[in-house]
Parts: sequence; C-alpha cells; structure tokens
Amino acid sequence: MSTASGQAALPPFRHIPWPPRDIETQSRADGSILMKSRVALDPVAPHVPSFVRHWGLEAPDRLFLAQRRGADRQWTRLTYGQARAQVDALTQALLDLDAPPGPVAILSGNSLEHALIMLAAMQARRPAAPVSPSYSLISQDHVKLRHVFGLIRPAVIFMQDGPAFDKALASIDLTGIRLIHVDRPPTGRDSLALADLLRTPVTAAVQASVDAIRPEDTGKLLFTSGSTGMPKAVINTHRTMCSNTTMMVQCRPRNPTDPLPTLLDWLPWNHTMGGNALMNPLMAEGGSLYIDDGRPMPGAFDETLRNLREVSPTYFANVPAGYAMLATALEQDDALAQSFFKQLQLFAYGGATLPDDLYRRLQALAIRHTGERIVMSTGWGATETGPTATSTYWDTERVGLIGLPYPGVELKLVPAGPKYEIRLRGPLITPGYHGQPELTAKAFDEEGFYKIGDAATFVDPNRPEEGLVFAGRVVEDFKLTSGTFVHVGTLRVAAIAAASPAIQDALVAGQDREYVALLAWPNLAACRVLCGNPQASIEEVMQAPQVRETIRKGLLEHNGSATGSSLRVSRVLLMSEPPSIDGNELTDKGYINQRAGLERRAALVEQLYADPPGPDLILIR
Repeated sequence: MSTASGQAALPPFRHIPWPPRDIETQSRADGSILMKSRVALDPVAPHVPSFVRHWGLEAPDRLFLAQRRGADRQWTRLTYGQARAQVDALTQALLDLDAPPGPVAILSGNSLEHALIMLAAMQARRPAAPVSPSYSLISQDHVKLRHVFGLIRPAVIFMQDGPAFDKALASIDLTGIRLIHVDRPPTGRDSLALADLLRTPVTAAVQASVDAIRPEDTGKLLFTSGSTGMPKAVINTHRTMCSNTTMMVQCRPRNPTDPLPTLLDWLPWNHTMGGNALMNPLMAEGGSLYIDDGRPMPGAFDETLRNLREVSPTYFANVPAGYAMLATALEQDDALAQSFFKQLQLFAYGGATLPDDLYRRLQALAIRHTGERIVMSTGWGATETGPTATSTYWDTERVGLIGLPYPGVELKLVPAGPKYEIRLRGPLITPGYHGQPELTAKAFDEEGFYKIGDAATFVDPNRPEEGLVFAGRVVEDFKLTSGTFVHVGTLRVAAIAAASPAIQDALVAGQDREYVALLAWPNLAACRVLCGNPQASIEEVMQAPQVRETIRKGLLEHNGSATGSSLRVSRVLLMSEPPSIDGNELTDKGYINQRAGLERRAALVEQLYADPPGPDLILIR
C-alpha cells in the first residue's frame, strides 16, 4: 500500500481505547492561559494499601511481585494473597513496636520485603520514607543522609542487609530508632529480623488501623533529587497518590481481551516515578511486577536483557538512555525481540525527551515483530505532583510532547518569552514539604498553583488538544555572548538524535561563550558495533575513528539545517566517567542534571573551548 505521495503507508497503532481529548482553555488579560480537561475524574480509592487488600481477597493466587534470588538467580514469587497476609503481620508488628511516633525510613533498594514494609508502614499510619540507597552506599560523606534524617526524624529504619549500611548508620544519631533487617543485622547493633516480625499474630487492631486511615494522611515522604540543594521531603498524602493513580488508570485503559498488566522494571521506589507512577497503578489494576536488578548503564543492562528473555511485558517504561541500549540489543537478537514484543501494548518514556531517531528505530522493530506500531507514551510532572500530571493519552507519532492535563488537573501557562512557564493545581499536588514551611510557601503562587519550573509550548496554539511540547527547565537556558538564547532542552535532544546512535546523553555548554559545544557520553553498546569490536573499552571507543566520524557527520548535517547559532553545535568532547550521583549529576531515574554536571566538569568545559583545540575534541565545521 502506498500513500498519495508515493511513500509506503505505516501500519496502524496497536489499539488502546483512549479517553476523549476534551480540553478547555481560558485566556487571561495578562497573557496567561488556564487549561484543563472537561472529562470528570473517576472515583478515587481511599488509600494506597486498599489496592493490595482488594486483590488479596479477589485474586489471592495472582502474582504480585517477583525478584531473582539466591546463587542460581531464580525468580522468587509473591502472590497478592501472600502479600496481604504478610503486610498485615508486619502492620501488627509495627503497631506493637516500642518506638516513638515517626516514619519508617527504608534505606535499601527495590525488593519483595521493601514492598511489604512500605505497605505495612502505611497501614500502621507511619509514613513510608524510602531513601535513595546511594546516600548510604555510594556517598562517602553521608551529608544528604544526615540531612534527610534530620528532616523526618524516623522511628524505624529498614535495611535489606545490615552490614552494607554499617558506615551509613555510624554517621547518624540512632537514639530511640528501631532497626529492622532482612538478611543480616548491622554489625554490633540491635536489630529486629523481618522473618520474626512476619510471624506476629494478627489482631483486630490491624483492620482498625486501616479503617482509621484518612485521605489527607501522609502515606509517604519522598525526597527530591537534591539537584539544586539538599533534598526536600515531599508530603505524599493518600489523596494525592490515589488521585494520580486514578488519573493514570483512567487515561491508559486496557481492552477487555488484553492480558493482565505485566511489568519488568528497575526504576527505584525511592523515586516518585518508580514508587508512585509505576507501582501504584500496577497495584490498583492487580498486575504483576518483575523487579529488574539491571540498570540502563553499560554492563548493568545485560541483566535487563536476560530478564526480557523470560518476561514479556505488556507495558514497558524506561529512560531514553535505556531505550537506546534496548534498541541496539533488539536489532541484533530476533529471539529477544520476539519475547519483548510478544504481548507489549504500550511503550512509555520519561526523565528526558526521546530522540526522533530512537523512536523510529523502536517503531521499525515493533512493525517487524508485531505488524503494528506501538504507541510511545510519556508523562510529565515531579515529585510534588504525584508525579504524573499530563500525558499523551492518544495515538501520536510525536516525541517531545508532555501531552495534556489529566482529568482533575488544571494548568496555568504563564508567558516566558517564546514559551510558557507551567504551573499546576489539583488533588494530585503535594500539600508541601515536611518540616520546611518556608519552602512550601515559596513553591505556590497566590492562586495555589504549584510552580514546577518547567516550560512548554503548544503544538498548535489554535488546537490545544494537540498537546504541549516540553521546552526545558526555565533555569537551564542560557545566552551566548551574542545575546542569543539557547534553549537547552530542545537543542540537547536534537543533537543526541543527530549523532545517533553514538551518543547516549550530553551536557550542553556555551553560557557566555561564542558557540555551543557538548560534553557527551558515548553509547557504549552502539559504539562497539560501529567500530566492529564487541570488547572495546570505553577509552578505545572514544578514540575510534568510526565513532568520531559518526558524531561529526551527524552534527554537521544537523548544523546545516539550523537557522541560528543557538541551534548549532561546534565541538564535542566525549567523556568516560559516568554521571555522578554524589555530584548531583544524575537522579535515581537516570535524568541528567545540566547545571550540576557543567559545574562539576568545569575543567572539561574549559577543554571544550581551548584555543587551539586539543586532539580529543571532535570539531564540527
């Protein structure tokens, strides 16, 4: 089949019964625009634990969670019925615990036990406070960990394996805090074994505690990434989490004949995307999650690929860096691709804009293995917004969109030069920051809209239902010496796409300089293919002529179509050191912090602009 223009027609998208895009806008005299959906929000659950309590009775034998364990790395499985019973036992143990009021701090990463203690904490009406493991295990100074503990003053600390946290525990005041461990107790400290707590007889006090949960109660304390200072403890009430869960399920409906939701995911639960946007809808729909111990990083992604040979997801979410690695692997392994696409209904990405080239590669793979295209959806928001406030809930080929507001969400678009600063209001918005009322006051405007700090533009100002395009962080944009503004978010995505598949991510430099340049991380797997050496080291890849020429030619073509200096890239310097969590360069979900990265790598920025240029630079004429 061909179109009128002679190009082959693309197959249709795999069907999803999307809700209507019924959008209302109101323009104000000051140039701002109010935007919301006319579709009413569906009924909202009273609290997060209600999801597992429901499926524990309705489908007790259905798989809830699975994780590889032991020397043979086989899947250990937990059903909804088992989860409900074990959560109730832990709830009783927390109710019986001789500990002052306060949250349950969770120091370990994703695990079966992490999920159980998180739900039990909420049922016992103690906020669950998952803390980034990097603050304990990677950080050398534990400054952020001490700051977090000073903010929330936990009553209980949960750890998967105690000795791993010995140094972290030594850095904080543990007076009055009870410790709980799974594998081994921390060295020289009293700690309760989770296995013992799971044998606690359940009394009527558990149901009474669950019945006493109010929607406005704090269910979780989730921490911002700390990319612009010390982490803030964001209050997640049951209303905010359950409202957002309803929004996501309502705008991502399933066909009656679709398989039950099956996910394989690595996103950390201490981050709002993994802990809320992924976990809460999964529990609401009674789906199954296979915990992925892989990461979208060279070497660590092999575990994800191994898992995808055994698990066929219905919904798959990742950051663009992860999709770049996945596309390279699927293009080289038909059996893996067939397993991956076997029952896939929807892609989703977040953390950054997906490059167009990567989108085309993924759709080509979908067509080859399913005969259909698969919608690549994305959402947008923050820890303070539940997190997902807008989404692309329709068939779209565009990437870079942040979509439209969910039912129940109201946007205020405030003019900011050629784009709009976005502000939000609705039941998914946090009531504020725990223990920091002064920061709470600054976060909201005079009408109660949360000031997120992101910018957007309309796809078509005359047709708002076409959605909004992400236009970067307001604070990331900068000027060249010519006075020309560089819109970092837009340029970064375009440049990575132009150099595809050689560049995985990049920092955009050029503030108060004559031209734009990039500090870039190579896509190791793709670059090894380019240079024909599957064992090439990162240093060998960075010097490989094939890699450097791919980047040079791609950006040269990009520059040829650019309309001004703010859109052209003049130099590239490849980097071997991965982004640093301690240095605030990388959030737990894999998002690159532009400002922190440039500050930390100031010496490399100077190399970018050296005159004469050094031999490591890739010069784009």
